Amino acid sequence: MTNWRFLSAADLGRRIGAGEIDPVELTEAFLEATAAHEAGSRIYARMTETRARAEAEAARARAKAGLRKGPLDGVPISWKDLFDTAGVTTEAGSKLLEGRVPSADARVLATATAQGLVCLGKTHMTELAFSGLGYNPSTATPPNIHDPERVPGGSSSGAAASVAHGLAAIGIGSDTGGSVRVPSGWNSLVGLKTTAGRVSLEGVVPLCETFDTIGPLARTVEDAALMLAALEGGKPADLEGASLKGARFAVLKDIVLDGLEDGPAKGFARALEAFEKAGASIEEISAPEVVEAMANAGPLFTAEAYGTWKHLIEAHPEKMFSEVLGRFRGGAEVKAADYVALWQALHRQRAAWNARIAGFDAVLMPTIAIEPPKIADCAADGSYFTARNLLALRNTRVGNLMASAAVTLPTGVNWGGVMLLGLGGSEERLLRVAAAAEKALA
Repeated sequence: MTNWRFLSAADLGRRIGAGEIDPVELTEAFLEATAAHEAGSRIYARMTETRARAEAEAARARAKAGLRKGPLDGVPISWKDLFDTAGVTTEAGSKLLEGRVPSADARVLATATAQGLVCLGKTHMTELAFSGLGYNPSTATPPNIHDPERVPGGSSSGAAASVAHGLAAIGIGSDTGGSVRVPSGWNSLVGLKTTAGRVSLEGVVPLCETFDTIGPLARTVEDAALMLAALEGGKPADLEGASLKGARFAVLKDIVLDGLEDGPAKGFARALEAFEKAGASIEEISAPEVVEAMANAGPLFTAEAYGTWKHLIEAHPEKMFSEVLGRFRGGAEVKAADYVALWQALHRQRAAWNARIAGFDAVLMPTIAIEPPKIADCAADGSYFTARNLLALRNTRVGNLMASAAVTLPTGVNWGGVMLLGLGGSEERLLRVAAAAEKALA
């Protein structure tokens, strides 16, 4: 039974459908494991045991009657603590929202529940989702699967830890500048960043709504594809027979290859070798529009984040971790005219980028340029925290700025994820390419 917790969500679903796994027993296995885990309270902000058991009972009845709602019906998953849960505290990792209890589920949670998924609980996260390291002295810092002394990546830190430690089959997170992909990359998971505007943000605590996206952190590309469909109530991508033979990849030369540390460099090199061996062609490209967008990105994120939260922040700034507070306040002095001009420029840059990559199956880059820093170092030095945070989010931010769909895959090298970027709205096509890339890496 213990091994159930480390199977892919798709495999669990297939075994439930075949009558080999009882959803109630499966849910109890995850609940018991979380209660017994030494880091369980650092991974989950709170469990939803009553809800999980009721949903599992309903899934059991449907399975026995041959009325399963979909391939993940009865599979237990976790939810980042910025997805509203009716009657259950949702605090987004911040003391500013302490005791906040929404009256309704977020739309994506309600949709996934209607597809039969079981809600295990709410996972810890970076404060108001505004850091890529996963270090949160205000609430909790989950452990990195490869080294508990290092940060797990954020802001979907607990989502990644819940899957990596076998305490959920899939974790649902959000990605504004890399918050699904960074923790996935540092915990050897598959992470899907969806296109902004594709998946509903209704009932999701915002950071920057123009950049906020929802996506799964999972064990496999198949799991990510099935979970995207469950979040939308739609049809999953067809991954059958996916191959890299004849695939055309680009490697972005600008910025994202600078200063790679050991794990990221080795992982990326391994990925390129595996993809070429599987039949893909790879060529390098430069993208001046990305360089320009990256140079001017800061005000776009900080102005919107501060505009969203300034009244609550300034009413109680003492409740915030100082480095996250400083990052929010960085948006206070951005002029409206400058903000508008930056957005107008970004629209032009996105158009140039889309034209440049349209002939490729994906653009490749290391998911993260650096290895995860130690928790103690982040706690001891605020300037170190800030510098490492910006480096952690550097590569992933390209996808958010360019409004791309993106997938990160583990390469078999710790902290060495490889990221595939595609055109915005191309999730199904990109997932098919990613499934072939996953096979090549295996």
